[in-house]
Amino acid sequence: MAHTSPAGDDVQLAAGHVGATVAQLERRIHARFGERGLTKARRDLGRLVVVVQSEAGQSRARLRRTIMVARTAGITIVAATVVALILSLRSTLVDGLEHTSDWVPLVESVVNDLVFAAIAVVFLWAFPERLERRALLRLLHRLLLLAHVIDMHQLSEDPEQVSPAYTPTAQSVRHGLDAEQLHHYLDDCSEMLSLTANTAALCAEHSADGLALETVSYIETLTTELSNKIWQKISLLPRA
Repeated sequence: MAHTSPAGDDVQLAAGHVGATVAQLERRIHARFGERGLTKARRDLGRLVVVVQSEAGQSRARLRRTIMVARTAGITIVAATVVALILSLRSTLVDGLEHTSDWVPLVESVVNDLVFAAIAVVFLWAFPERLERRALLRLLHRLLLLAHVIDMHQLSEDPEQVSPAYTPTAQSVRHGLDAEQLHHYLDDCSEMLSLTANTAALCAEHSADGLALETVSYIETLTTELSNKIWQKISLLPRA
């Protein structure tokens, strides 16, 4: 997503940098926790970054082709409609009409042709953007689901379990982490949520579609709220 810096320069979010950060986070999570659910969720995020990066280039080429075909079809429809109307009017003027009322069906036919041609042109003009919006929203939907998956991983990580005064019940699920490990685990969850929002921003980097940008904004708001919940847990951890 392009922005403008205070100096007036264009600033873009680099997909390669996001991918490298995600890969580095995976190595850190795997080194600390091994094969846990969070490690698998990180791999899913890494795959989505690659998909978004490749989809961006394919989307631009596909959009150019679709626009060219749609515009050509729209111009052809307009030209065919104009030619048909000219021939119809010319035939009517040459042959003549016996009564004035005979013009009524002719006018209705002309209006119908113009209306149908206008509908077809409007549809074709908007079709490429709608097609790309659908592909973009599919990617954003996967990122939205991933954000909830990350949230599920941190839900069972109860900071009270590392407190000396903690008394487990028969239904307690032990996460087996000490205070320092739990701090790192929750911090990694928060970082993954931030990278999920950055990946969503990559989806909209080359799009100005209102619905797509609104979905990106929603994902950014959601990940921020989920991250705030995580940091509330971190604040409850005992300090060394």
